[in-house]
Amino acid sequence: MKYKKVVLAGGNGYLGHVLAKHFSPITDEIVILSRKAQPKQGNIKTMVWDGKTTGDWTSALQNADLLVNLCGKNVNCRYTEKNKKEIFDSRLIPTGLLGKTIEKMENPPKLWINITSATIYRHAEDHYQDEFTGEIGEGFSIEVCKAWENSFFETNTPNTRKIALRMGIVLGLKDGAFPRLLNLVKLGIGGKQGNGEQYMSWIHEEDAAGSISWLLDHPEIEGIVNCTAPEAIKNRDFMRSIRKAFGRNFGLPTPALLLAVGAKIIGTETELVLKSRWVKPTILLNSGFTFKYPTIEHAVQDILK
Repeated sequence: MKYKKVVLAGGNGYLGHVLAKHFSPITDEIVILSRKAQPKQGNIKTMVWDGKTTGDWTSALQNADLLVNLCGKNVNCRYTEKNKKEIFDSRLIPTGLLGKTIEKMENPPKLWINITSATIYRHAEDHYQDEFTGEIGEGFSIEVCKAWENSFFETNTPNTRKIALRMGIVLGLKDGAFPRLLNLVKLGIGGKQGNGEQYMSWIHEEDAAGSISWLLDHPEIEGIVNCTAPEAIKNRDFMRSIRKAFGRNFGLPTPALLLAVGAKIIGTETELVLKSRWVKPTILLNSGFTFKYPTIEHAVQDILK
């Protein structure tokens, strides 16, 4: 085995399952920290935690090669005051708890990756945003990302390397954004959303997992890292790629006004669709990471094969 132990905090969601599947064949032990007990599956076991208090779960962090923090309430909701508080608390409290726990450990994880969001950058249609020249945006979701990263970096963990991984939209068939967009195509309404000019920064689920392995194997990398495919794509072209792979020649567009009505009905925010996220993974590219699916055409074809 390549690694001894990988810990996935809040790892019972979509990306957690992707990472567990990726690391299981090359790791002696995978530990998922979850609010609910789950039966052991091969070398993958679950330890119960509440994300707020210390307990037996802290032993899982001892001598871990990697800790990935995936905690956080889904932002696909209306930004009511109640939901806003839950979005903040579900990120800041577990992150603070993990930091305080690691500070006290003699044999802490070698690498701690906090999965944050590429949405921290401003709405960009003029040029890409990367780790060196990117500009932080404004608004609720950006304030969440800023507070989250501040909480992550404020703890003193000299024996644990830390990376805030600003993740784009992770694409896979089982969950996340892709199945929902595919359903629109199936219903004949898979055209552009809004004016279709907004960029979407995405990454195939295999590249998301592969990039984390890469970072684990490259101890010279730390701090802020973008995790997106090399080329962002405009919404209209993104939807066209899904239609083409699925065999649909046409999809009705969804104007911004209709999106606003629909978002209110289904309990979400139009920002998740209309904000232009043009993000470039300069650090991954400069370090030599090779994307298995660098273009949206290859990614969509693989997902739907």
